[in-house]
Amino acid sequence: MAILVAGGAGYIGSHIVDRLIELGRDVVVIDNLSTGHRESINPKAHFYEGDNRDADFLESVFSKENIEGVIHTTAYSLVGESMQKPLKYFDNNLIGMVRLLEAMHDHDVKYIVFSSSAATYGIPKHIPIKESDPKEPINPYGETKLMMEHMMKWCDEAYGMKWVALRYFNAAGAKKDGSIGEDHNPETHLIPIILQTALGEREKLQIYGDDYNTPDGTNIRDYVHVMDLADAHIEAMDYLMKGNASEAFNLGSSTGFSNKQMLESARHVTDKAIPAEIGPRRPGDPDSLVADSTNAREKLGWQPKYDNVDDIIATAWTWTQKHPHGFDDQKDKKLTNYDYEK
Repeated sequence: MAILVAGGAGYIGSHIVDRLIELGRDVVVIDNLSTGHRESINPKAHFYEGDNRDADFLESVFSKENIEGVIHTTAYSLVGESMQKPLKYFDNNLIGMVRLLEAMHDHDVKYIVFSSSAATYGIPKHIPIKESDPKEPINPYGETKLMMEHMMKWCDEAYGMKWVALRYFNAAGAKKDGSIGEDHNPETHLIPIILQTALGEREKLQIYGDDYNTPDGTNIRDYVHVMDLADAHIEAMDYLMKGNASEAFNLGSSTGFSNKQMLESARHVTDKAIPAEIGPRRPGDPDSLVADSTNAREKLGWQPKYDNVDDIIATAWTWTQKHPHGFDDQKDKKLTNYDYEK
């Protein structure tokens, strides 16, 4: 019996696939490679290139493979782009989920673990954020994630299809040996942007605002190592297969780090100066986003191994040094000054 990882060529999906293979599990990967990388997929996985909005493609995969559970990590995820192109996000994220759930129902697959997001909460009412807090997304990306959770809920009601939604905060880091890691185009995540600056691939880091209601005035975020996220997805699948009820869980370190703290940590890890400057605030940027992940720790048995931000950055630095231009390793690859995600 196999676990299907939708989006298994992406940043988080590829680390989940790698961990499943390491644990001796049979893994099927589907990915259209629009944002993922073929090179990131563990060669022991069964890979099918295609789009999960394509019902015929899904039917062919589910007919060929003996699938017992699905881990869903495929979705467009750029907050800013979702504001500019909402229909692109509704088309890809929602229709892709509908088709995948249809294929699961047609082939009597009863378990799905979904990569959701802290974006489902919108602007938090208090910190740390609990699963019971109001879900009021402020962008189409977060809206689609919440709607996808609702789809799973009603499929559970109708078909007995059990689900776990993992609402995680800032994924970071890379596999310790640097063989796979984070490669987005454009890159929007703070740590890789800092490290690309350390390598000299960017002129400087822009910090957006230093007058927030935080100890040093810069935004505070909750960083979770990608391998700890991979373990959580696998633990969530095992949780469902043991007969437990559908549920949503926050995944976070429960510790927040400011942009200035992340910069100083990176300077320490890399022993580089890393030039940076303070710029104006961005609209809609919350002061702090930190998760309460007590439920995941108690019910899933999730125990993050990377609880030190220096260690998280060190793994990302190993990846960045080995792959300064990502999987493509194009020497003339252009790095934009695209904003890092909120």
